[in-house]
Amino acid sequence: MDMPNGADQSPDNLGFRKLFGVLGPSTNTIVQPEFDAMRPYGVTNHYSRIIVDDAQAVSDETFMAGTQEIDSNTAAAVRGVMTCRPDYLVMGMSAVTFYGGAEGGRRWRENIESIAGVGVSTGAEAVVAALKAYGHIGKVAFVSPYWPSANEQVRNYLSDHGYETVRDVALQCRSWTRIAQVSPARLREAFHTLEGDDVDALIQVGTNLCTAHFAAAAELWLGKPVIAINTATYWHALRANGIADKISGFGRLLTDF
Repeated sequence: MDMPNGADQSPDNLGFRKLFGVLGPSTNTIVQPEFDAMRPYGVTNHYSRIIVDDAQAVSDETFMAGTQEIDSNTAAAVRGVMTCRPDYLVMGMSAVTFYGGAEGGRRWRENIESIAGVGVSTGAEAVVAALKAYGHIGKVAFVSPYWPSANEQVRNYLSDHGYETVRDVALQCRSWTRIAQVSPARLREAFHTLEGDDVDALIQVGTNLCTAHFAAAAELWLGKPVIAINTATYWHALRANGIADKISGFGRLLTDF
């Protein structure tokens, strides 16, 4: 008889601790390698692409429309990855998880969980969990590849959880694939803009922005939390599944909490 996932006694040969289904836009080239770099022994990542065109000449209005297109195509990607019977889902897309504030983000996660039948880690909730893990944080600043209207959604979401955004930078990338091409020099410039004695923590959102290792280095030099969304999301998924492995190279989040 075909048994439900987890009901038989034979674990997956490679993912014998957990099978993670990972969802990201088809244009995203950063999530998959960054999540794999953080993957501990016995956990495997199974990527499902949310089909979306590589939007060109993105503007404030078309950015929001494009993220809604990603949102609309997420359910199909969820159903696809569930055929390998993962234990849990990790969202490698973040913008829409911030939309509608704390309540909107919660409803979005619950909708995906109702489709999948398993738990889900989202970028928005993972960032808040990371801030809480560090503790003693009230004022933040963040950078995104987004446009201003989406940054406003992020500010509202953080405000709902009690965090004041002092400054934010919207890089206004002109296509989905160009997000992955943002240089370390441009990121460094953005973090210099954000940093100040009036900020307790720095945050990066937008999963196709290559920041996991960069944020870890910035945290070391600045002496304050610097949270990359891919690091926070994968950390959240590991800890939600009782996996407490300490993983070096990605900042304090994966070594201290």
